[in-house]
Amino acid sequence: MPSWNKLGMAKQSVPAAETDDDEPVTPAGRLFAQPLMDQVINCAIAGESAINLESIKSEIQKSIMLKHPRFCSVMVTDAAGRQFWRRTEVDVDRHVIIIHEPISGEEEFVSDEDAVNDYVANLTVSSPLSKEKPLWELHVLVAHRAVVFRVHHALGDGISLMSMFLSCCRRLDDPEQAPAIAGVGAAAILPKRWSVWTVVKLVWFTLLYSLELILRLMWLSDKTTAVSGGSGVELWPRRLATARFRIEDMKTVKRAVAEATINDVLFGVIEMGISRYFDLRSNNSLQEGDQITGVAMVNLRPQAGLQDLSKLMNTNANSGSRWGNKFGIILLPVCYHKHNSGSGSGSGSDPLLFVRRAKAMIDRKKLSLEAPFSYMLMDVITHLFGAKLTSILNYQVVCNTTFTVSNVIGPREKITLCGNPVKYMRVTTSSLPHAITMHMLSYAGFADMQILVAKEIIPDPKLLAKCFEDALMEMKEEASTSFQGI
Repeated sequence: MPSWNKLGMAKQSVPAAETDDDEPVTPAGRLFAQPLMDQVINCAIAGESAINLESIKSEIQKSIMLKHPRFCSVMVTDAAGRQFWRRTEVDVDRHVIIIHEPISGEEEFVSDEDAVNDYVANLTVSSPLSKEKPLWELHVLVAHRAVVFRVHHALGDGISLMSMFLSCCRRLDDPEQAPAIAGVGAAAILPKRWSVWTVVKLVWFTLLYSLELILRLMWLSDKTTAVSGGSGVELWPRRLATARFRIEDMKTVKRAVAEATINDVLFGVIEMGISRYFDLRSNNSLQEGDQITGVAMVNLRPQAGLQDLSKLMNTNANSGSRWGNKFGIILLPVCYHKHNSGSGSGSGSDPLLFVRRAKAMIDRKKLSLEAPFSYMLMDVITHLFGAKLTSILNYQVVCNTTFTVSNVIGPREKITLCGNPVKYMRVTTSSLPHAITMHMLSYAGFADMQILVAKEIIPDPKLLAKCFEDALMEMKEEASTSFQGI
């Protein structure tokens, strides 16, 4: 009989000795296979028309996905506790789960989008992938014209998996062409120009932020607020809401703040939206300037954005560009500022101040090696002490902070999947001890941020989503007014 871990996943029985074809699981893969950090990426894709079930299975059979060894292997553990990827036959019928009935929700009428969000929210809690087969599934929600692609994080990060997914799609305006890979360019992890003062600041910020990360691993924790999670909260029931932003609106705000980026705008929106949400909560105990902390993922590959799949799958390529999990984490402080709808001098009177503060903070983060340090630290700990200790430390970081955020660039143009035009793409992961996790994915002029919450702590995620959307609208109005005054 198989044994069961904390999340109900059946553990593999001890296999035969390692074979020549087995491939060792990377340190990051071993981390994400640990019970405390067992993570599944859930990507919801809605079609404009009804789903052809036979077409989906046929496309999977001939897709490049089934040529990738990670998607055709099971994770096995030998008698010494070492983990390997072992090739196996893929039975597509075991991976495609078809749901014909409509998803019912707490409300009498549930839209297709809400139904898909409710379904994904339920998947994020105690719904691991079976290790008896390759670690991916495709859930087809026939009544809602949507599919949910579930992939274990041990197979790869968001950049790898999105690059893989787009290789299976085609452009709506040109079905013979694969979607363009957006955002490829030099990664802005380090400054382009160096000076003595730049080096001094890099050393100082690296030491400062690395020390803070180490303290978070040990005992340093955020102040308890109305949105705080903690140990065990990952097992609480979840709700999922979507905040939708127009990329052009974000660019309008970006142009109003000198040298700002889309990420600066995003984190400004998060700070302003969370501050607004705190104002609306009756149990808000924060004072002006009080801080909560987020955990953000940073791509460490030499190129930013999505990647050329052929390079990712090239085992002879530079290790920094290969398939897998190649990201570090940074800690992002968010300060509470009481909203002031008037025109006075209060901290909330100018929405663009949130973007300027976010830019100043992120500029300091860029001028450090915090993300590479976090990656190397966890890699060294895993090699020396094993993935179990690494998972405990990562879990502690999450328990000592308040939210998670990520941002992945998707295709710029409309695409089709199995000939069906894609209406939207949204992504979230398994629940964490955080009461709030936010994952943003851009697609065809819009950026959808999935807000996954512990519903006993945040019972109204749609209100939180609206706070974020309203924050961007206020920033856009202020930016437009600034342009008119020039």
